[in-house]
Formats: sequence, C-alpha cells, structure tokens
Amino acid sequence: MLSSAASSVGLPSIIYQAPRAPIVPAQPAAAAVQAPAGVNPQLFQKAKAALDMHRIAARDFIGVVDFSLPSSERRFHVVDLRNGQVESYRVAHGQGSDPAHSGFLERFSNTPGSEATSNGAYQTLDTYEGKYGLSMKVRGLDWSNSNAESRAIVIHNAWYAEPEMIEAHGKLGRSQGCFAFARADQWPVMQKLAGGRMIYADKLA
Repeated sequence: MLSSAASSVGLPSIIYQAPRAPIVPAQPAAAAVQAPAGVNPQLFQKAKAALDMHRIAARDFIGVVDFSLPSSERRFHVVDLRNGQVESYRVAHGQGSDPAHSGFLERFSNTPGSEATSNGAYQTLDTYEGKYGLSMKVRGLDWSNSNAESRAIVIHNAWYAEPEMIEAHGKLGRSQGCFAFARADQWPVMQKLAGGRMIYADKLA
C-alpha cells in the first residue's frame, strides 16, 4: 500500500469556489500558553519554538504531528493558537519509516528515494492537481526535511488512509513520505493550514 504524489500541474483558483469554504487568510495571533488537550505538551512547545525560529508570519493555525502514536490514532493535530481549540486527524507515514508495516513510525529520513517520513518544521505552499487529485506542496525548513520539495512530499488524500483500513487492518497503509489523509479529512486540514502556515512533525521518546 504505497503512494506517490510526484506529478504536479498548476491548479486555477476555481478550486476555492463554493461549495467549499474559502481558505482562511493568514492572521497574526499570540500562541496559546499551554498545550491543548490531546496534544503532547513537550511536542507542542517544540512546535511553538519552531514557529518563532522560522519567523512564520501566519500564526493563527499550526499543524502538530505526533509520530510517536500509531497510524490508527488521530495524531495530526490542527491547533487554533488564538483559543487553544484542536481538531485531530489520522495521517499515514512513509513506507521507509515503517518497513515491517507495524503501524508505528520507526525512523525518519530526509534521503531521496528512502520513501520515509521526515521530521521537522514544514511550511505550506501552493496546491496542484496530482495523482490523488487536489494536493498541497510543502517546504522543509530544517536540515532534517530540507529535501521535502525535491522528494515531492505533499499533503494529499489516499485510499489507504480511509477509515476502512483501520477496520480491516488496524492501521493505515503507508505513503512514500507524504502526509496522506482520508478524503473527508484532507480539505479541512488544507483549508486551515494553507497560505504559508507551519506544520511541525516529530516523534518524542
């Protein structure tokens, strides 16, 4: 159960028309003081530090991905830094990060061809129409994920990330390093994190 989202074609602005809600413009906001319920406090503090270090202008929403959790759990958290509210979703990790397909991420890699997930801070870029339909590019901001663009690491939906996979196998399938979501979850994630917002992904011991 693998994926590739390497093909890229520019997508016109019509994707933002009804019935979907418009992508929210960047809004400066003070970060919540404490970690929201359900988000690892240490990971959240690292994400906030990265937000400041990389001088991200859009500070209303942030994505925090806790890869210490298995793929069967809702580990991709979209946090509203203005009020501490959080929405959590399941997300797949890369085949190279879980070669035995245990459902747990075992290692990160930034190496081209590794088909692994990379850790660190990402910034969202433009959308395009690819193998899995509407997708969103991301840029790696750290040494640990600096090859994200050249590796075609993106946000997309995939059949192996649908809830039925949990029912049948107890875990999601694996991507080639991309953030792969169920179709119903992809749009709300992209809608809140588009426009240069930050995603911070890591696994804490």
